[in-house]
Amino acid sequence: MVTVVALLVVVFAAATARLFVWPPSDRPTRADAVVALGGDPGQLRAQKAIALARSGYAPVALISLGGIPEAPCPHPMKGVTIVCFRANPLDTRGEAEHVGALVERYHWTTLILVPGTTQATRARMLFERCTDARLVVVPQGETTSRLPYEVAYEWGALAKALLLQRGC
Repeated sequence: MVTVVALLVVVFAAATARLFVWPPSDRPTRADAVVALGGDPGQLRAQKAIALARSGYAPVALISLGGIPEAPCPHPMKGVTIVCFRANPLDTRGEAEHVGALVERYHWTTLILVPGTTQATRARMLFERCTDARLVVVPQGETTSRLPYEVAYEWGALAKALLLQRGC
């Protein structure tokens, strides 16, 4: 019995590490748009998305204004079209739905997605459900002080996405 419990703990720890601490990520590549998911303090994801766009990876930076309070839209800048939006519903799934509609409208084929590191696995799954565009996932790391909270939240959110909200 102790061996089974120990094995379950090891499997859970390995899954947590792979899904949320060191999730699969991609190297940036040329895309139609860079998408920054909202809700992070300091808008680090938005800053990373804009930096990627300014570096020539995409002409458009889509910035989710996130939770409450709503984050400010970054100032316009030369060479990058910044489009801010507020998803409805106000969550990662809502962001995926909103961006999926933009992909369809503008016939985009490739997106760079900038989620938080712990959110990357679930964000990839949700965006794959809502768009046929190729996804390049380039996470923005969270501060380690919030890591236990973020991992616990992501386990619940991933279970919800897998079991209860299976569509786009």
